[in-house]
This record gives sequence, C-alpha cells and structure tokens, in this order.
Amino acid sequence: MMETDPRFYIQGVRTGDRKIIAKTITLIESSLPAHQTLISEVLNGLLPFTGNCVRLGITGVPGVGKSTFIESLGLHLVDRNHRVAILAVDPSSARSGGSIMGDKTRMEKLSADERAFIRPSPSGGALGGVSRKTRESMLVCEAAGYDVIIVETVGVGQSEVTVASMVDFFLILILAGAGDGLQGIKRGIIELADAIAVNKADGDNVDKANIARKAYADAVSLLFSPSSAWVPPVVTCSAIQMTGVEEIWNTVIDHRKKLSATGELNYKRKKQSLEWMRFLIDEGLKSWFYQLPEIGDLLPELAWSVEKGSITPTAAANNLLDKLKILRNKTGHPR
Repeated sequence: MMETDPRFYIQGVRTGDRKIIAKTITLIESSLPAHQTLISEVLNGLLPFTGNCVRLGITGVPGVGKSTFIESLGLHLVDRNHRVAILAVDPSSARSGGSIMGDKTRMEKLSADERAFIRPSPSGGALGGVSRKTRESMLVCEAAGYDVIIVETVGVGQSEVTVASMVDFFLILILAGAGDGLQGIKRGIIELADAIAVNKADGDNVDKANIARKAYADAVSLLFSPSSAWVPPVVTCSAIQMTGVEEIWNTVIDHRKKLSATGELNYKRKKQSLEWMRFLIDEGLKSWFYQLPEIGDLLPELAWSVEKGSITPTAAANNLLDKLKILRNKTGHPR
C-alpha cells in the first residue's frame, strides 16, 4: 500500500533512504491525481533543501558512448567524495509505452557504488526524450544530498533544447568521422553547448579525434556566445581509458565559478524555473480543455470532418475554441 503522509517521503529523502527516494520518484512519474496531489506537497517540503548541486546534461548521437562516459565520470566523482545521481531517460516504445531500462546494466560498476544513484526513467514520448518529470526528480535527488545530478538523454535532435533548459551545464558528446563532418549535429544543438567532447579518442582514432576537435572548435568560434563569461571549449576524451574525463569535470567547475561570479548562473536558474512554470500551465490548460464534456462531444465530429477534407484544421480548431468562449460567456468562467 502506498504511504499517503508527505512527511514519510520528506524525511526518507532527507535521510538518504534509497528505497524511499525511488518511491518518491515513482510518485512523480505517476499520472494518478491522488499521487500528483501528494507529490506536490512532498516537493514543497523538499524545496528548501535544493539548489546547491551541479546540474549536468549530457547528450550525443546514438553510439557515441554516453553511458560509458557517464559511468567513467561518475566513478571519477565518487572517488573524490561526491554523491552522484544519474537520471537516465530511456526511449519509450511508441507502441507499448514500455522502455528498455538498460542503464543500470550498462553502468554496472557505478550502480554498485552506494554513493551513486541511477534512475532509468521512460521518456513517455516527451520532447527530446526527456521525461516530463525529470525536473522534479532532480529536486528529490538534490534534497537527498546528491551534489552532482547528471541527466542522460536519448540522443541528439533539435528538441534537445529541453535538456539545456533544466541544467547548469550542457555537454555534447560527438564521434570523430561520424556522419558528414559538421553535418552530424545541427547548428541549433551546438549553440546550446557549454562544451563539446570528442569521445573515443583512443587507439587508431586519436588523430581523427584531434581533427574533429579542431573542426568543431573553428565552428564554435563563429557562433554567438550567450555568456560574456564563457566560450564553449572543444576537447577530446576516451571514456573507456578514462582519459580527458577529469579535464571535462574541471571545465564544468570552471564554468560554474565564472557564471556564479557574474550572477549568470543564478539568473539562468530563475529563468528556467519560470519557463517550466509556463510549460506546466500550458500542459494543464490543454489537459483541462480536452476533458471538458462539451469539447469531448464536439471533437470526434470535427476530427472526422477534417479527415474527410470537408473542413480545414484551422476552421475545426476555431470551432472548438469558439465553443469554449460560449461556455465562458454562459458561466462567467469556462469551468
């Protein structure tokens, strides 16, 4: 039976109880109204204990070695007395909604370390493969005392702006010789990066990795930097050989120090919180709109008309919105 007292979760998370941390995140991922009401109280109770960790987002094309790199970075951090939480978003099946949940098996060494917490979470088809609930899960991990939160995303796409909108530092992993040079990753993604790392720079691939590093460094130098205190570096690394991993972490810390000194980090987090609030309002309004009985009665008929081509999608949408205006005028408010 699910515990319904918010204090149970708040106290458990604050004491670092891994089972209760996992149960709290399960509540976050639940769509049941009762669970959503409960987790809202829990998160409000945890909020004063959040905000002091490093939030790091990592993305890259499939096969770039994200999980291997994250495990190497995580092992490097726990060896230096950091507590690391990894929120690894698995791709959900478009048919069944299920996901592979394979990150714990891919990060075998790190998952066995008590100083690390790994939580695979199905993306649910959310924008950019990032679970809609990842932000709240980050707060839970922060309140539990994890001082580094790493969000691993499904892969690279224009929608990876979602990742950058929830972290302090956005790292893109690339491969030398993958794709067609700079065509492998869109410009819009590169502009979001706080650093780019060419992974698998080992063995016969070292020279290719250095060439790719130079090409991306030249490309980055031509882009506008949103921060006056930071120019995104391009480095090489080998997750398997653990080379370059410490340099990347030092880059993350250097970025944090410089943006904290100018006030940019604090401003960035405030802006992210406001953007997230607006997103939740949009999502809530959309959900509420479709649940209105009057809209539910009218929608199938209009959808059928759009499919037949007897009405344009624009006209159908306007009909639905006009229905909402009529409801508002009748009652003084929509519902």
